[in-house]
Parts: sequence; structure tokens; C-alpha cells
Amino acid sequence: MNVIIANKYRDALATLDIDVIKSLNGEFTVDEIIETFKNFFFQRMILDITALKGYKDIKTLQKLSLSLDMDRLILLLDGSPEVTDPEYLSDLISMRIYNFTMNVEGVMYLYNNPNSYRDVAQYHQLDTTHDNVGVAPVQIYKESSSATVIGIKDISEEAGATTLTYIIKKQLERNYSVVALELDKHDFMYFGDSNMYSISSNELGNNIAKYSQNDVILVDINNSSSAEGLMAETIYLLEPSKIKLNKLLSKNPRAFESYRGKHIVLNKSLLSSHDVLDLEYETNIKTFYSLPPLYDQENNNKALDAFLVKLGFIKQNGDNIEQKKGLFGMFH
Repeated sequence: MNVIIANKYRDALATLDIDVIKSLNGEFTVDEIIETFKNFFFQRMILDITALKGYKDIKTLQKLSLSLDMDRLILLLDGSPEVTDPEYLSDLISMRIYNFTMNVEGVMYLYNNPNSYRDVAQYHQLDTTHDNVGVAPVQIYKESSSATVIGIKDISEEAGATTLTYIIKKQLERNYSVVALELDKHDFMYFGDSNMYSISSNELGNNIAKYSQNDVILVDINNSSSAEGLMAETIYLLEPSKIKLNKLLSKNPRAFESYRGKHIVLNKSLLSSHDVLDLEYETNIKTFYSLPPLYDQENNNKALDAFLVKLGFIKQNGDNIEQKKGLFGMFH
């Protein structure tokens, strides 16, 4: 079921041939929308941007994106100069708001054919120097990538993103051409592996274009604030040890809120299925997968295969892992 929040385009949106569980009409603050829908299950939220007070200030959309799942949002823009400005559209993409349109026909199209980053990459201005959404200035990324770009990022301190990137690369290389990129650090040098490159965040877009002929590009995101907007999908790693969890929550008691609905992976985990359920209940998050400690010198880490299958790769012919068409919505 779906949600419609409308104002200027109320009558037009009322004609959509979709099931609606809840609709709001009028103008609302971003806090009112968040409070109404933060614990409300819906398939899609169709938002007439004129129903959002202060929508011409991009920070209003940023606040919305931090609290609700932007993959479920379809944004109907009003055609005003501020909203159609290339910088505004670029900022929407940085927030993972990929489904936006200027007409009701476009709403219905996006409902049936949601965009991925690849579909809107041409609007993403990565040379911008403004800081109103906290995006670091980077070089211009002009080309669409034909590779599947997967980010790996630690939630808890030293959850193992760098080593897991290396292990996943080795496993996928049995069947695919894979490049791994590490942002703003130089830990890859210790693996002594080819096709693993340490670069700065401002080089990421150009490197995705440079290596786009590969099947898969893995990105160890580290602390880059701009990288996630370039990923087809990001894996968020959590080491479920008591000390790591308590350290994380002592720094930020609401640390998990922005990761709900994302691919949270328990890494280096020895938890039983029952323990995982307890963890999910206590933290109010849903985990995507639980990975045991993996030996980084193993040439064939079979324990990783089921995880890759769940990511969107399919296991065929014994040890072969093949990519499923439609992985993360990037292949059409």
C-alpha cells in the first residue's frame, strides 16, 4: 500500500491507479511528515514537493532523507527555478533521492520502474563546492558506469571493511573482473594484490568511470561523506561484540536510526540465530546477513558464497558464483 502527500497537485495525484493506505493534503513541516510516517509501513511515498514547507531549502529534504527510506520515495517537483536548478537536483541524488519527476505521468512510470543511481548519474554534479549538504568537493564524473559498484563501510569501529573488501574481491575474481578502491587511506598496500587501488575521495567518480568496463567495483568507503551516493548498494558492517556495540552506542545512542532498511551485515560474528534475533530486538534493526570470521589467505572462501547469493549473485556449477541480472537494479 502507498502514501500520497499532496498540495498543489492534489487533483492530479488523485487520479493515480495505485492502492493508497493513507493520504495527506495541505502543507506540512518536515518534522510533521517524519513523525507521521517514521513507524508507518508503506510501499511507496509519493510526495508533492509543494506539500513540504520550506522545500526550496535543500536542507529540508536532507532532514527528510535522514529519517525516512528514500528508496521508497517518489518526488513530484513543481518546476520552480530553485527546485529545477542543477545544483538542487545534484543534492537530491547525493541524498539517494533518485526518483523525482516534473509530471504525474512520470510518477506512474517511476512507480513501476524505479530509478537507480545509474539512471540519474548525469544530473550529479561532483565538482560542486557548496557545503549545504555536507558533500565534499570532488572531480566531475561525466560517464555512466557499466560496472556494479558496491560500497563497504564500517558502522562499528574497525568492523573489518578493508579486509572483507579484499576477501570478496578474491572470491568474485574466480568468475568476474573486479577492481577494489580504498578511499582516503593506504591499507590496501599490505595485501600485495593487483587491481586494488588507494585513492582520495575526490578521485572516486573518475575512477568509477575509468574502471567501468569491469564487472564489479568494490569500494572501501571509510569515512567519505560523498561516496555512498555513487554506490549501487552499500554494505554496512557491524561487529556484534559487546565492547564494539557499547562503544558505538556510547558515542551516539541513536547510531542505528539512519541505517534502518539498509544492508546491515554482522561481520566476524559467532552469534547463533537466536542471538541475532535478540540483537535485532535490542537494537531495533534488521540485519541482512551474519558473516563468521573469515581467513583472508583462503583462496576459495566458500563461507562467503551464501552471502554473495543473497546480495544478488547466483551459485551455479559447483563453486561458480554468477551475477544475477537485475543486481541492485543496475542492469536493465
